[in-house]
Amino acid sequence: MNNKLYIYNTLTREKELFEPIVPGRVGLYVCGPTVYGDPHLGHARPAITFDILFRYLSHLGYKVRYVRNITDVGHLVNDADSGEDKIAKKAKLENLEPMEVVQFYLNRYHKAMEALNVLSPSIEPHASGHIIEQIQLVKEILDKGYAYESGGSVYFDVEKYDKEYHYGVLSGRNIDDRLNTTRELEGQEEKHNWCDFALWKKASPEHIMRWPSPWSDGFPGWHLECTAMSKKYLGEQFDIHGGGMDLIFPHHECEIAQSVASTGHDAVRYWMHNNMITVNGQKMGKSLGNFINLEQFFNGTHELLTQPYTPMTIRFFILQAHYRSTVDFSNEALQASEKGLARLLEAYDNIKRLNEDSNESSVDVDDLIGKSFEALNDDLNTPILISHLFEAAKIINSSLAGQIHLTTDNIQKLKGFFDLFLFDLLGIKNERRDGNASYDSFAKAIDMLLDMRMQAKINKDWATSDKIRNELTALGFEIKDTKEGFEWKLNH
Repeated sequence: MNNKLYIYNTLTREKELFEPIVPGRVGLYVCGPTVYGDPHLGHARPAITFDILFRYLSHLGYKVRYVRNITDVGHLVNDADSGEDKIAKKAKLENLEPMEVVQFYLNRYHKAMEALNVLSPSIEPHASGHIIEQIQLVKEILDKGYAYESGGSVYFDVEKYDKEYHYGVLSGRNIDDRLNTTRELEGQEEKHNWCDFALWKKASPEHIMRWPSPWSDGFPGWHLECTAMSKKYLGEQFDIHGGGMDLIFPHHECEIAQSVASTGHDAVRYWMHNNMITVNGQKMGKSLGNFINLEQFFNGTHELLTQPYTPMTIRFFILQAHYRSTVDFSNEALQASEKGLARLLEAYDNIKRLNEDSNESSVDVDDLIGKSFEALNDDLNTPILISHLFEAAKIINSSLAGQIHLTTDNIQKLKGFFDLFLFDLLGIKNERRDGNASYDSFAKAIDMLLDMRMQAKINKDWATSDKIRNELTALGFEIKDTKEGFEWKLNH
């Protein structure tokens, strides 16, 4: 099997063979949330995307150090280095300490990630816990001549940097066009150019999040934290940096500039970006009234939702699109994902009912396994992998119906196929079973009732037989008589 992983590098705009800097080890950095509100679907997509990458790299035998940061200072309401800090603004509104806001929403984020079966990163550093490293990085950029102090704040000199390097390599933007259209903006008088960005901001008297520095009591710019923390935990050069496509500009563009300005080279070999989630073709956002947080999905309370959706339905829905494609939310799409996932889980449950009925098999399970690895090796193509899982489900159902023949080896391989690809690598949990100690007792009770029904039929006690079937059907069970006895499932 050729397990060579190719990933799409946003920097080169090509799929490239993944080769880590240090053989056998991978440094992975992903931009995490700014924790000032409830986690939403936009938080779920990058978390799930890079969870798949983390799982697959680990499966391939790499020792992965996965760093996912928490932004808890420096992200202003206006990305043009003006306005209030998002967390400080929330703290004022709710009459809380900023770190109370951070902890409250971070707890909710972690709870949502656990529900979505997103593995915890190796390290989860906070921007506010790395002020010293960020001040040191500002000093290095100043010493190299790519920044300037102005009124107690420090700004990155984009025009000077662009003359020696190229500002815009990731986003494809031309800085000359931006400089030629520079306009005066309120609160931007300290900058040499409109497109310069803050490395350190002097805090206004009312600003409640501040630290001492050589330039002023202030706070770091939003873009600075990832450069400083990735360097601390992954070194001057590391393998993969990930995040949402909306971060390409300005956030990741500024990260590249900061790294190159301070060290003379980019820190990242492969840049990976997931695409956006839309609602009826529009980007999900609070101002449009189409913003749905994860808890609302789980309990079905938002007006745009026709029902609740389980965390695994959300995860499966996201994975049915390639991570570089947009995902358009609709109730119909989520309901289709719910039904599709139920079919796969039902097929997996049916594996235990398969019996060897041939010394030779009419299907090639090894070929299915090989094609599934090819899908993941092709830039984590989860939709193709899922199509192979449905193909495996069809094989299981066809075998139950007596249409194809399987050997014991085939049956074991099908179980291993689901265990590896659906549960381990795609991270799907059987929500009725996993973490539910009472499910086995529940299933045994249903089997006992249906055994009683079978005995009633043998005794020609049709009243008892019909009563058991009708009452279970009314409770949402689907019951099917078979040559071997019966099958049942609980419809959602």
